[in-house]
Amino acid sequence: MYKNLATALRAVCVSALFGAVSISPALSQSSKNAPAAAGAAPVKAGFVYVSPITEAGWTKQHDEGRKAVEAALGKDVKTSFVENVAEGADAERVIRDLAATGHQIIFTPSFGYMEPTLKVAQDYPNVKFESITGYKTAANVAAANARYYEGRYLAGIAAGRMSKTGVAGYVAGFPIPEVLQGLNAFTLGMRSVNPKATVKVVWLNVWFDPPKERDAAMVLFNQDVDVIAFHAGSTAVMAAAQERGKMAVAYHSDMRSAGPDAQIVAVTHQWGKYYTERVRAVQAGTWKSGTLWGGVREGLIRVGDFGPKVPRAVQEEVLAAQKAVGAGTLHPFRAGKAPVRDNEGREVIAAGQVLGDEQILKMNWLAEGVQGKLSH
Repeated sequence: MYKNLATALRAVCVSALFGAVSISPALSQSSKNAPAAAGAAPVKAGFVYVSPITEAGWTKQHDEGRKAVEAALGKDVKTSFVENVAEGADAERVIRDLAATGHQIIFTPSFGYMEPTLKVAQDYPNVKFESITGYKTAANVAAANARYYEGRYLAGIAAGRMSKTGVAGYVAGFPIPEVLQGLNAFTLGMRSVNPKATVKVVWLNVWFDPPKERDAAMVLFNQDVDVIAFHAGSTAVMAAAQERGKMAVAYHSDMRSAGPDAQIVAVTHQWGKYYTERVRAVQAGTWKSGTLWGGVREGLIRVGDFGPKVPRAVQEEVLAAQKAVGAGTLHPFRAGKAPVRDNEGREVIAAGQVLGDEQILKMNWLAEGVQGKLSH
């Protein structure tokens, strides 16, 4: 979903993009409660999905967001979706078809949909487009993404408390900044409660390949790993942990259906509030282009869905940390009295300092405690 993000981030001035939040689910209260005009036709909202809708995962969470829009707006909205749409020419065709058939707002949640979205938007200036994980905007194209790393840090705290070996595994798609943010935040969270903890990483170089994901998990479980996290598209790693009697951190969705005993916590993406607010803005005539990079505070990232093995004290510790992240008093990439170093000994965050958004978006290092190298 974000395979080309590393190249993209080198091409864009990220500080200009994310230096200020210009759209937020917390804003536009007037439009939030504005009913549709009497006799007005419902807003038609379209969604394009990069994979099939499965029981859990990236696409599942965006479809849950679509359902939240329907639940909130009822008869004032009519949604439709097209699933399993390849990035590129297929995406442009589907997006164009939605625009041509009267959809007033179209959500395109995959990085590879950004350019097709912009191309179609030029031909349909009265249609609003939401490029989710994209970074380019236009008068009728907004961009939004989530601070996934915040949830990863919190999950690391849970993993650090639960692991008996002090060795975690991490099955990762590609070594792009977003994945590195999550891997490093997870490691820093784990080491915040167990300074000797280590994380072994396996690079898949693919986003969605359940057999490959499962094989990687099994390799890690054979190396003293007793808790595992992953940045991949299926529930295969969770299912492998269930099979082996190990523990796992769910990503994208609650995955207790795949790992009822294995799951210790889930980092979930919550798009319903944002999607609903943006459709309401179209309904009220107040929609504006802009960018949002939101996390716990904005309600886009949530950690919870604890499994049965997790003691109440650990749950409370993680939830308290989540409140602190939301309040801005806890930052995954803030160094304490000692600097943060990478796994080759180089200082990457000076003592007492915190990384800015531009530094986070260009992340290209592995934190101390990660056993592995960047695979380009």
